[in-house]
Amino acid sequence: MSQAAAEQRTAGDFPYRLVATDLDGTLLRSDDSVSARTRDALAAATAAGAAHIVVTGRAVPWTRHILEDLDYRGLAVCGQGAQVYHAGERRLLTSVTLDRQLAGVALAKIEAETGPLFLAASRDGLDGEVLVGPGYEIQGSLPGTPFTDASDLWTAPLNKIYIQHPTLTDDELAEVALRTAGGFVGVTMAGAGIVELLPLGLTKATGLSIAARRLGVKAAETIAFGDMPNDIPMFGWAAHGVAMANAHAELKAVADEVTASHDDDGIAVVLERLLG
Repeated sequence: MSQAAAEQRTAGDFPYRLVATDLDGTLLRSDDSVSARTRDALAAATAAGAAHIVVTGRAVPWTRHILEDLDYRGLAVCGQGAQVYHAGERRLLTSVTLDRQLAGVALAKIEAETGPLFLAASRDGLDGEVLVGPGYEIQGSLPGTPFTDASDLWTAPLNKIYIQHPTLTDDELAEVALRTAGGFVGVTMAGAGIVELLPLGLTKATGLSIAARRLGVKAAETIAFGDMPNDIPMFGWAAHGVAMANAHAELKAVADEVTASHDDDGIAVVLERLLG
């Protein structure tokens, strides 16, 4: 569907008022691009009266360039729900930080069972850098600032800590972290090699609900798309949850439907069907 055709649609043609999409493995293809077909489908849903909101585990500094490429001017939920960002105004509306004392206790409890972890941490703010410790492997080509002294982690407010282990799988590491430290921090898996420690109780649903209230939209009017276990709370909040074909088994188990993969325009497949 062309942009012109999308703009001819009127409100009432689409059954939802909010379309919430994860980024990696969902809206973004494997090459980090958004297909023309998916852009057109989102434009058509918007022209039909729905708002589109990005809901990502990435903090604002790792998200902003994608939003600019999409000419995205609305609200975005970043940092696993920690940040609500107004892309058009380029400012943070809300930001939640991790209690660094509790995070230190949590890391100690996890390492008491697993041995030393590889660490990275996302600093708060519009320009908050990601500190990357020895052995930690950043996924893709996202920028990071190396550190060697673990005390550097605690010198400024953080949104989250990333953990990796030399031998445990992501699922195994997340299970150990939740079992040993789940009373101190939130634990989620956001992608391959991405196990995160978050402020306790924080999820994508937290940030999405805040953003939705600002837009005057209810959970019952929301359709959400995702691919990883960190999207489970968002699916629980939204009226309809759609997992990509490439999604983690835990998310597929709670999804209302499974669409095509992120490389096969899975979001567009569903939106086009709903738009008729």
